[in-house]
Amino acid sequence: MSVGRWLKRGALTVAVLAALGAAAAAWHVHQKLPQRDGELQLSGLSAPVTVRYDEWGVPHIDARNEDDLYRALGYLHAQDRLFQMEMLRRLARGELAEVLGPKLVDTDRLFRALGIRQRADELAAASAAITAQPGATRALYAYLDGVNQYQATRPAPLEFEVLGIPKRPFTAADTYSIAGYLAYSFAAAFRTEPALTAVRDQLGPDYLRIFDLDWHPSGVLEPQALDAPRGRFPDVAPMLARLAAVGDQAAALAGLPQFEGSNAWVVSGSRTVSGKPLLAGDPHIAYSAPAVWWEAHLRTPQFELYGHHLALNPMALLGHNRRFGWSLTMFQNDDVDLIAEKVNPANANEVWYQGRWVAMTARQETLKVKGQPDQVLTLRRSPHGPIVNDALPGDRGERPVAMWWAFLETENPVLDGFYRLGRADTLDRARDAASLVHAPGLNIVWANASGDIAWWAAAKLPQRPPGVNPAFVLDGATGEADKPGFLPFSANPHEENPARGYIVSANFQPTGDTPVPGYYNLAERGRRLDGLLSQGKRWDIHNSQALQLDVQTDYGPRVLRPIIPLLRGSASVEEQPLVEALVRWNGAYKADAVAPVLFQQFTAELLRAALKDELGEAQFENLRRTRALDHALPRLMADADSPWWDDRSTPQRETQTDIVRRAWKATVAHLQATLGPDSGTWRWDAVHTLTHEHPLGRQKPLDRIFNVGPFPVPGGHEVPNNFAQRNGSGPWPVVYGPSTRRLIDFARPQEALGVNPVGQSGVWPDAHYADQAALLAQGRYRREWLDEADVRAHSNGLLVLKP
Repeated sequence: MSVGRWLKRGALTVAVLAALGAAAAAWHVHQKLPQRDGELQLSGLSAPVTVRYDEWGVPHIDARNEDDLYRALGYLHAQDRLFQMEMLRRLARGELAEVLGPKLVDTDRLFRALGIRQRADELAAASAAITAQPGATRALYAYLDGVNQYQATRPAPLEFEVLGIPKRPFTAADTYSIAGYLAYSFAAAFRTEPALTAVRDQLGPDYLRIFDLDWHPSGVLEPQALDAPRGRFPDVAPMLARLAAVGDQAAALAGLPQFEGSNAWVVSGSRTVSGKPLLAGDPHIAYSAPAVWWEAHLRTPQFELYGHHLALNPMALLGHNRRFGWSLTMFQNDDVDLIAEKVNPANANEVWYQGRWVAMTARQETLKVKGQPDQVLTLRRSPHGPIVNDALPGDRGERPVAMWWAFLETENPVLDGFYRLGRADTLDRARDAASLVHAPGLNIVWANASGDIAWWAAAKLPQRPPGVNPAFVLDGATGEADKPGFLPFSANPHEENPARGYIVSANFQPTGDTPVPGYYNLAERGRRLDGLLSQGKRWDIHNSQALQLDVQTDYGPRVLRPIIPLLRGSASVEEQPLVEALVRWNGAYKADAVAPVLFQQFTAELLRAALKDELGEAQFENLRRTRALDHALPRLMADADSPWWDDRSTPQRETQTDIVRRAWKATVAHLQATLGPDSGTWRWDAVHTLTHEHPLGRQKPLDRIFNVGPFPVPGGHEVPNNFAQRNGSGPWPVVYGPSTRRLIDFARPQEALGVNPVGQSGVWPDAHYADQAALLAQGRYRREWLDEADVRAHSNGLLVLKP
């Protein structure tokens, strides 16, 4: 045989083997896809459960009773989102390093130190005694049984094989742990309090003037200032900055979403076209693949709800039916206090508490690390709470900092609260359900078809001693960290059927009789929605879409207004048209606009030039990720005498004019280097894009397989269409935004609109893995089918689960 013929035959053999390998791989992957047709066995059912899947992969589940319903729900949720469930429980319980290796050790140490695992185990032990009673706990255990039956009988997800994750039953403690992670992701105190304490302790009160440290008892849609004495804890700030950095990387490394904000509003029938209430909501959550929400339509003869579910949670956190519905925003109340303890010089295990030395307790936990020996952690607790700097190795010589956290200190029957909310068709029932949400703080915006509208700020609010400002690290040796008790739920901010005929919730500080300290978002987004809703027009499901997709805010023009003369003086003749684009800008983040590009880069350069020399790299980066900087920027622009303007790294004293000029020149240079010399191409949609990143997509070339995007999108940080970007240099990837957009007119709730950011399925390459990503980016909606006739007409699969 000639060499040529031998090579040809060899090439043919290789091609055949490659084809066979590809076919085998395709078959292997196909075996892991969700089954949406046919019959499956599910032990524990009392009767068959019928599941119709619609064209978007949403299951419409018909069961004879709640036990069967929730068991089926768990099975179906797992076949779409088992890997997400696994990663969330491992993050919350400090078990990621076991499968992802040493780079996740710091994250695991943090979540062990927070005490989430220990508290979840306590809640699970208490719940095991009441599983025979109808209600949330019984539903949870039926749901978990369904999840575990799926895991035990079906092939492991592809990600399990890639990462070597062993199968392990899911427990009630896992569900409670995830609730703790969500509470942690709401808590801005972990980033904000260290940053503000560092400013106070290292720089002094003159530097604090730019931060919003006042409480606003009347709310921001309409101050009493608290003095912040110069600090006592200069040794604490660097450690807490490191701790905040670990917290920020935790969810990013695991590819799991954090909750960031939200819009919701409800309009009474007196202001709608239909004469019935209209509910709108779009919770703002960090983007990932898969997305955070999984939709399911649940039905028994006594119960119906179209709900949006989080991983490993049988209770819908968003939902509606023909009679009522609700949405959520983050309350943003401060339910975490960081407390610097005073240590006994004669005994390092004792701290001063209420006039005497009290011993700290300690426990040990084992942390498994892939490819390395186990680590044994010693985690301490003072009378105020867990010692959070035990999360950082090598910090035993530093002052212990305790964490008081409402999630650890309240009964927090949040599962029962959402179980009841899913059945709350009256004001009284909805109010009672809201009162069971203790932590994290949530705004529940609710309406029913009978005509009622309402909002409750749901949280168990601690009483604090007069004059205590929890925006800073507190002194554990005094009484300022004490909590005499909790306020009654009736004292929480709330409204029921207000005369104005609408309620808007957008993470701003709410009106209430009792001031509630918190880390609230800018008021501009809420004011924009309030201004539009207060107009005389009547609202329907069509013109309400324009509100959710609105891209305008007064924030940018407010920031720029005091320094326009300085900008004009800083720009060259050729750059004057760019300055005038900013002068004319109305604050709209439109796709084809140049002004948002200029504004984002300029403010990033200006903050860097003004603040970084005083704060240092670590604290500047920490502060850059807080809402405190959003509030500080307009105040800084309006204060030409602020000490922040001087650059400490130079011998001369800089002025506001100097820093504005420096920031403008750096802005133009960066944009020219990044986007090219032609400013006509500096469009917002060229630098503002949305990518849904999968945990495995952080590694090339897996990003091309598992990630979804990028999509150019309008909107931006703190506009109603809140496709938010972080402060920093462009380009600006979207980091969080609408996790769904829902619109429900209770005259025709069966025509409700919604959208999922990516798709129902977390299983690549399922047809529903990314089939809604373009809808979200383009501002489009789809129907959420409720009527039986619609469900049948749009059925793309019929699955029967049999006992």
